[in-house]
Amino acid sequence: MQTVQQHSDSQQETILARTAITLEYASLRNAGHCPLGMYVVPSSHNLFQWDAVFFVHQGYYADSILKFRLKFPANYPEAPPAVDFVTDVFHPLISSKGAFNLSPRFRPWRPKEHHVFDVLHWIKVAFKKHALDQFEESDCYNKEAFRYRESTQSFAALATQSSSLSQSESALFDSDHPSPMGGSAGSEIVFRKLKPEQLKQQREKLGLQEWRMESKSTS
Repeated sequence: MQTVQQHSDSQQETILARTAITLEYASLRNAGHCPLGMYVVPSSHNLFQWDAVFFVHQGYYADSILKFRLKFPANYPEAPPAVDFVTDVFHPLISSKGAFNLSPRFRPWRPKEHHVFDVLHWIKVAFKKHALDQFEESDCYNKEAFRYRESTQSFAALATQSSSLSQSESALFDSDHPSPMGGSAGSEIVFRKLKPEQLKQQREKLGLQEWRMESKSTS
């Protein structure tokens, strides 16, 4: 009898989690909920897994193209989603296997107060200098990256290297590109290399003007 009750409770918990996750995704359409430069899609096979990409615009990691994944627990929102980076990136809060530490921002996680959009904004903030300056060593999975304060020049070089690698053709276009998560992690977000005429067609569909190279004349 107890086993039946536990199974029923588990099913109810899963239903509540699915409802909460669905509402969370819908809420990303609200102004300011999904950070600029970030795109998120649920897995076509599993609502409890979302794939995302983050285009970093400023700071040490400027121009990085970083894929990451959110995995929701069966008891969400009582417990937070896990965040793992598919793209290999040198960062204090990211382990060698891609795990990202949410603790500095959510200590503890409060299910009635914290939401997925808070997690997404924290991920974006974590790549900014003012956040990097405030991390505690105990929160850092990558101790070498934490020591960047000892040599910001070396850290900047490694961050720039991470950025360059994230933009490489193999990282963007190869479906079997190795991930710190192990093997080929795959992603719902897939980049496809376009030929010039294909790019022109896509830009026309979006109503974007054609790029023009302006030549400067010298007198």
